[in-house]
Amino acid sequence: MNLKDLKNEWINEFQQPMMIAGPCSAESEAQMLEIAKRIRETNANVPVFRAGIWKPRTKPNGFEGVGVIGLNWLKKVKEEYGFKTATEVANAHHVFAALEADVDILWIGARSTVNPFTVQEIAQALRGTDKTVLVKNPVNPDLALWIGALERFLGQGITNLGVIHRGFSTYQKTKYRNNPNWQIALDFKSQFSNIPMLIDPSHICGNRTGLADITQEALNVGYQGAIIETHSNPDEAWSDAAQQITPEVLAELIGNLKVRNSGLAGFEGEMGRHRTLISDIDFQLIEMLAQRMKISEKIGKLKKENDIAIFQPERWKEITEYATQKAVETGMTKEFIEKIFKAIHEESIEVQNSIMINR
Repeated sequence: MNLKDLKNEWINEFQQPMMIAGPCSAESEAQMLEIAKRIRETNANVPVFRAGIWKPRTKPNGFEGVGVIGLNWLKKVKEEYGFKTATEVANAHHVFAALEADVDILWIGARSTVNPFTVQEIAQALRGTDKTVLVKNPVNPDLALWIGALERFLGQGITNLGVIHRGFSTYQKTKYRNNPNWQIALDFKSQFSNIPMLIDPSHICGNRTGLADITQEALNVGYQGAIIETHSNPDEAWSDAAQQITPEVLAELIGNLKVRNSGLAGFEGEMGRHRTLISDIDFQLIEMLAQRMKISEKIGKLKKENDIAIFQPERWKEITEYATQKAVETGMTKEFIEKIFKAIHEESIEVQNSIMINR
């Protein structure tokens, strides 16, 4: 059997879109039960309650989760409020503990997906079970690693599989915590349309303001659901406070979502996918132009300090020659590329002129 043969009937158990919600981190039994109670009272379509039991941190000495004791709280949520439960596992010890607590859905974090040894250890620990496993994209935009992780689970007989698109890390600061890079996720979806894909807007945005837009955009191109971090008092959360929302805000977000019946099939789905990719590229273009202008500012300061003229004819000649070369290589017209570079160059001169005059 290969990935394209999977039926993934587990997703049919849930109303579409499938929503998973709960705190980034389990903090106490009272916290978990309050969040679960408030989610249930909203009557929102949230069949699965999530909580981070173990929290991999970038730096040491941070809060790394309450550990095994939190699984008891997750189990109590299941017993008292009827939710399916989900948590992240990062090694065999986590798997065995989660199985003991009868956690329904296990997800593999982005830091784990990037390490084949870790994925293999987790897959082997799950051999012989029928648990649902959701694999987050690796932190870096590597489609082969993402697919390889799923193949490792399939190799151990795990057939209830899905993926979570949580965005990709970047050293550059943008409006996103993790850039969506929709192209990678949609390339995966094009190859494996049979494997359910959820969006993780919390980790893509890193804040509350963009959650609804990112979730809707994902549904527009055929994603089957979302995993959204939800807390009873987000500002006081022990981890990722800025990106968590209250159960009531979650219910409003879910209520405003529109599910596109056409999915990825037909003209509308294809058009939606292309528009999403264009929006992603446009965002990257704007971010890169902003970075370029910041470098122009630094050059302007150097020119002012050393009494150097702003316009350098030789430099402009280099730019136009480079533009011509790239036009030939990319199949675009020389005129189009020159227009773009001319506009950028003119804006750079304006930026540097303002430095010369005002600073």
